[in-house]
Amino acid sequence: MSQILSIPRPLVRMNQWTIFLSVILTWLTGEVWILIIPLIANLMGVLFNYNPVMKFARLFLIKEGKSYVPEDVTQQKFNACIAIACLAFGLLSFLIGWNVLGYVFTVMVALASFIAILGFCIGCFLFFQIKQYQYRRSLKNS
Repeated sequence: MSQILSIPRPLVRMNQWTIFLSVILTWLTGEVWILIIPLIANLMGVLFNYNPVMKFARLFLIKEGKSYVPEDVTQQKFNACIAIACLAFGLLSFLIGWNVLGYVFTVMVALASFIAILGFCIGCFLFFQIKQYQYRRSLKNS
């Protein structure tokens, strides 16, 4: 029997807080380079299965990782891809002086991360809807 790969929820929450707080700090200080922290961490997580924020947070887990509520790796990578896009477009927009667009992208990622912290994952909802669409389409085609 194969085991579904998962990430302990506290590590996912730490990543969400990192995204949220980085965006808030960027707005407060005007230092757009702060967005690089969650951008690179999530990019490394998607490309190399190594998110330094989560690796650092793992040091502070009190219980064994398996005893926490699991978060699906595939969904987390999907969410990370959305966060990467928003952070990258936000950073790029700020750097070229398109501040309104920079705020649009950073507001989206900050809201999504904060709403996820509160318990509803917008990325997971989108992932589910895409999977439902693919399934319904496969039924039509067969």
